[in-house]
Amino acid sequence: MRRLTLAVALGLVAGTCAGYLVQAARTPDKLPPLSQPTLAQAAGKGPEPLSAAQDHQVKVDGDLRKLLLKKPGGTRANPASEGDDGWLDLTAYAELYTKPDGAFRDLLGDEFRRAAVTGWIESGNRTVEIRLIQFRQVEQQTAIDRAADARHWAADDAHTRSWPVPGTGDGEFFVHDRPDSRFGSGYRAEAHAWRGDIAVEMWVQDTKPIPPARVRELARQQMERL
Repeated sequence: MRRLTLAVALGLVAGTCAGYLVQAARTPDKLPPLSQPTLAQAAGKGPEPLSAAQDHQVKVDGDLRKLLLKKPGGTRANPASEGDDGWLDLTAYAELYTKPDGAFRDLLGDEFRRAAVTGWIESGNRTVEIRLIQFRQVEQQTAIDRAADARHWAADDAHTRSWPVPGTGDGEFFVHDRPDSRFGSGYRAEAHAWRGDIAVEMWVQDTKPIPPARVRELARQQMERL
């Protein structure tokens, strides 16, 4: 029995050695190429780079104040408009909220970058203020969210009418038909929209009802500048 086991083991060893010898005698198979074949390039020149006037990012990375709507002729300066030479820093902008401390923290989390403001007094006692709030938008699309939140709060009033801002996907302007004691018992209108990384806010106040057509036109002109 022991001899039979030894014979089987020797047979296996011999078979394995023979297999290695046969494999070693064969011509090695050619390996496939590691790189892919060169792809043919399209003929012709590539597209020309956009000009500064066409490139939206070049425009919004410049002086943000230049994108604000210009003061219409026949209007007066509004001393109540916040800002230092047309700029609103983070603290100044947060102070415009009813809870500045919370607004300051929220704006930091929302990647606030900078803000610009303009304003004027039209005929009578009607005042206009427009703000452009720009965000870095590294981790989130903040401008569209800020505009959506503002529209939500503006519409949360039974005495408010709203219309779309021309030239925008979801921008809206609102006219509040009841005087608001927070604004000296005056009437108020507002518009909220966004373009890229900029949220647009517009506020109109008057001692008498505000014509929707005027608010619509101001909002349309401001969005066209963006």
